[in-house]
Amino acid sequence: MAYFDAASAAPLHPVARQALLASLDEGWADPARLYREGRRARMLLDAAREAAAEAVGCRADELTFVSSGTRAVHVGVAGALAGRRRAGRHLIVSAVEHSSVLHSAEDWEAAGGAVTTVPVDRAGSVAVEGYEAAVRPDTALACLQSASHEVGTEQPVEQVAEVCRAAGVPLLVDAAQSLGWSAVPGPWSLLAASAHKWGGPSGVGLLAVRKGVRFAVQGPVDERESGRAAGFENLPAIVAAAASLRAVRAEADQEAVRLRELTERIRVRVPQLVTDVEVVGDPVRRLPGVVTFSCLYADGETLLHELDRAGFSVSSGSSCTSSTLTPSHVLRAMGVLSEGNVRVSLPFGTPAEEVDRFLSVLPGAVAAVREKLGAPVPVTVAVVGAGDSLVVDALGKRCPIPVIELAKVIGDVAVGATVRVLSDDEAARLDIPAWCEMRGQEYVGEEPADQGSAFLVRRLS
Repeated sequence: MAYFDAASAAPLHPVARQALLASLDEGWADPARLYREGRRARMLLDAAREAAAEAVGCRADELTFVSSGTRAVHVGVAGALAGRRRAGRHLIVSAVEHSSVLHSAEDWEAAGGAVTTVPVDRAGSVAVEGYEAAVRPDTALACLQSASHEVGTEQPVEQVAEVCRAAGVPLLVDAAQSLGWSAVPGPWSLLAASAHKWGGPSGVGLLAVRKGVRFAVQGPVDERESGRAAGFENLPAIVAAAASLRAVRAEADQEAVRLRELTERIRVRVPQLVTDVEVVGDPVRRLPGVVTFSCLYADGETLLHELDRAGFSVSSGSSCTSSTLTPSHVLRAMGVLSEGNVRVSLPFGTPAEEVDRFLSVLPGAVAAVREKLGAPVPVTVAVVGAGDSLVVDALGKRCPIPVIELAKVIGDVAVGATVRVLSDDEAARLDIPAWCEMRGQEYVGEEPADQGSAFLVRRLS
């Protein structure tokens, strides 16, 4: 089985396994105690903190170990906003932040705070000018991920951090996806990360708060971890997390070159092997091991099952894999195709042969899914009208059926005429405009309908 979902969780690094087993014997005592076993545990904890801080690029006394990357974000956002409550109640986030950041923003807004969301371009990147324009006199905090967990696009963190520093606004960086590759540049103020993203054990997060940043811990304060993480430290996991971070960093430069070559092979070959595919994310400013693409007329969940049966573990941001039938907020913000979405994220050490095998399997998997969905042959469609315009009733039909039915009837109207697609699927709002851009047709817009919405498409060719 080829595991291609390292962006969700990387396999445990051998160094992490060794450190974990060793520290189970040596680091079981309370590091707050003064007797011999406690002092030994404290030495392990201090050494882990020093190693992690060196990798992050901060002082050891600025770094706190918490229970996860999500917890690090929640604590960091809440503490920074509370610490700067006199400055104002305005928060800035990007449209493609991890859900932990967006959930924090939702809570802040529900409590009476103001939130500005900075949009991204079609490659998933924010404009530095977008943050510059969003900063206000009452801005308390800005947040920006270092790189996208879904499409791999790297963000201009250093430039945004400079903008924030000039305005006197702290910047919190979610570095979960990039920290295993390199330290985050620029004068950021807070940083969050998660060990399972770089091959450490799950259940360990990092929160760095640089000196001079106003920060007020929310909730009951514990004497451990500067009051920012209550409870007994999971010392064996912390030691393993720090050891694996140091180990992957030592390999990162060389491995990045190799994985970039493999992901570029996927980016180039997939559109050659499979018709009607959109490769998404920035082609240059991207993480080494992540590549994402979407396939027209394919159900994301079914496609993932097909690839799983062929021996490949991949993930998807497609609405078809969600019980809510709502496309990924990242793909939606980018305005790209969501149906049949596949994210390949290669872990350290992925053999080139596995990538070649994936490319040989993918065309058959996509063809099988499309055939199951009826894409190659007409399906029953309620059509009213002929020649100059058509109405396609796709109500009650889910991703990617509305787009499949649109594609089958576009040739039945004259050039310049329109097709009106009725749909109550949230994914249609994203996928029909994306289909138009891919197929050279004009997306006229959306209109209200008795049920759902009507999406108008004009035939150009």
